[in-house]
Amino acid sequence: MNFLKKLQKQPEYIRKTILWVVVVLIGLGLSIWWIHSSYWRIKKFPKEEFYEKASLPNFEEEFPKIEMPEINGEELERLKEEVEKGEEKPE
Repeated sequence: MNFLKKLQKQPEYIRKTILWVVVVLIGLGLSIWWIHSSYWRIKKFPKEEFYEKASLPNFEEEFPKIEMPEINGEELERLKEEVEKGEEKPE
């Protein structure tokens, strides 16, 4: 109780400073606790069980594999010429 009376007698700027220091310390403490507990929750998360329960699709099996065609130098030059012709706009 003596502490509160002593604090009440202090000027307003000192009381505000003490208030903000206490708020920052409590905020830092809660942040550290939250990060620590989140880390352990993520670490203990059952990944394998989640994947089994979620039944995520296997995209390798559902979609056919697309193979890229081989293009030789002549075909590549012909395609470049066609693209350049297509870019030219008639006036």
